[in-house]
Amino acid sequence: MESGNAIETSKVCFTYEEGTVALENVDFEVKSGEFTALLGSNGSGKTTLLKMLVGLLKSRKGDVLINGRNIHSIKTSELFQNIGFVLQNPNDQLFGTTVEEDVAFGPRNLRLTEGEVRRRVEESLESVCALDLIHREIHHLSFGQQKRVMLAGVLALRPSILILDEPTAGLDPAGEALMMQLLNRLNREKDITIVLATHSVDLMPLFADRIYVLNKGKVLRQGHADEVFRDNDMIECAGLRLPYISELLYQMKRFDGVPINGLPLTIGDARKRLLELIPENLIIKQLKGDPA
Repeated sequence: MESGNAIETSKVCFTYEEGTVALENVDFEVKSGEFTALLGSNGSGKTTLLKMLVGLLKSRKGDVLINGRNIHSIKTSELFQNIGFVLQNPNDQLFGTTVEEDVAFGPRNLRLTEGEVRRRVEESLESVCALDLIHREIHHLSFGQQKRVMLAGVLALRPSILILDEPTAGLDPAGEALMMQLLNRLNREKDITIVLATHSVDLMPLFADRIYVLNKGKVLRQGHADEVFRDNDMIECAGLRLPYISELLYQMKRFDGVPINGLPLTIGDARKRLLELIPENLIIKQLKGDPA
């Protein structure tokens, strides 16, 4: 295993008591400061792997290393200060009456002074654009607001690694975009290593440094979005789809014979590739205002 990794697993296997094989010889690697996405349909093993990374499940075979140390050698209290785990459903994680009470729970358990607790509460809420909610009651929040407050409660412990299970599930498009932008900022500006599990493929090419595709407990492919999404057969095998813009141009290329170079993953890339198909003299005429 290479050094400089925040997370490493080697030949990890896990089988549930009723006999379901959730993970089989999974090698997984996340470099410090990296934004990594786990893509897979329901039942692919994503959540099981995340729970192993935070010590909630123990591997029956293989090793899990956090910052170069075997997870079994790290005390639970130390582990939870270094790794923050954000669940999919806020009802499973939020239990305080007010936002302030809930976000303050972790820092208070660290026996910090009330002044430091207050600072952490305000800083973490501000980092998720929710400081204005500090005095609100949890049950008065929208689903998207609850998701951000849940994230703030984890950030208040100042983890170096953030593990998230379907962080955009249940959000509308605006809420989904906001959540991904917040995570991207935490990753780029605060250097927090991000690992998230999702079956949503459209935003991953914009944010993920590396993508792992899981299916039936096995890693089918890992790499940059360009490498992962070029294999349409593998994506279909995993029960996923191409990003919408890629799927559109894939169909144009396959059925209409449009000679598109490569397979764009974003609107910007698609615009560039389509412009390449327009004769240069037509573009010049358009820029000059001449009729075609």
